[in-house]
Amino acid sequence: MANSVESDMAEEGETTTTMMMKAMVLNRCAPIETRPLELKSIPVPKPKKRGEVLLEIEACGVCRSNLHMIEGDWKDEGSPSVLPVVPGHEVVGVVKKADGAKKVREGDRVGIQPLFSSCLKCGYCNSGKEHLCDDAEITGESVQGGYAEYIVANEEFVTAIPDSIDSAHAAPLFCPGITAYKAVKASEPAKGRSVGIFGVGGVGHLAIQMAKMDGARVVAISRAKKHLDLAKKLGADSTVTYQESTDQFIKSLKKEEGGLLDSAIVFAPSEKAIDAAVRSVKKGGLVVVGVVGEIPHFYAFDEKTIRGTVIGSRQDMADLVALAAGRSLEVVVETHRLDEANDVLARLKHSEVEARAVLVPP
Repeated sequence: MANSVESDMAEEGETTTTMMMKAMVLNRCAPIETRPLELKSIPVPKPKKRGEVLLEIEACGVCRSNLHMIEGDWKDEGSPSVLPVVPGHEVVGVVKKADGAKKVREGDRVGIQPLFSSCLKCGYCNSGKEHLCDDAEITGESVQGGYAEYIVANEEFVTAIPDSIDSAHAAPLFCPGITAYKAVKASEPAKGRSVGIFGVGGVGHLAIQMAKMDGARVVAISRAKKHLDLAKKLGADSTVTYQESTDQFIKSLKKEEGGLLDSAIVFAPSEKAIDAAVRSVKKGGLVVVGVVGEIPHFYAFDEKTIRGTVIGSRQDMADLVALAAGRSLEVVVETHRLDEANDVLARLKHSEVEARAVLVPP
């Protein structure tokens, strides 16, 4: 694939003037406790195709999907599609080289979401759904990602960032932000409708605020008290502690809300959570699934609707950044050094990150 670490490493030694950078490189999938990411000095990637530009990275968010890829959970789905690879797909950086670019120029600050590029020719691309393109390349999986000091990006797939949002708070917009934005839209929030959000972390804490902006009554659901406390702080109308017994959870939900929900959004990576979400909505209700997982039970005669969502299009991304710049959207982050990536991912695995962790290169 273009811009893979292998191809960049192959250039090392070609000339004594090759620029080098620090990056956290994954050579093999393994449990995060074994510290599979290695801090290495590798060549700064070079733009190789028309429209590619070089960014100096200022921040990169740490996503649970990075953890799944690193630990090999998604091998059967072909992720990562190339090794070695630099993970990271919610990236903010400043354009340092833009030879021949038409839409960006040197000095621009832009962000990259998981959608690195698509064919721009198929039916999906021509209908504004390029994130569903069968030939899409994924940042940090099939091409080099953002756990590094520099990255190459496609100018057609970057989004300008206004000065009102600093880089550490802008980075999470490019994965949890767009994931939350698409899922909330799919849940059809409105005044007089209730929306349950399963999972209050990097994605869920943003979804709570977005659903409130649309006037919905928001019910936050999590097993962790600190996440429920965060949900209350961000405006959730009520909180319900998730319980392993789905029957007991539904009983608690009904007691808290006086009945079932109009819709639910699932960000918790658990089939039991998906099942609980399906059971938490009324007949004719709507469930939006924003994670990978099976749907254990579905009773067709309840006329419930289940929708899947995944990231978003370039227009969705631009709309989200505009919303974040113009509305009071609080992005909760903690920042860490690039070489702390293994430690941060281990904390994420054990739900010790309040909302979003962001890596900041030196």
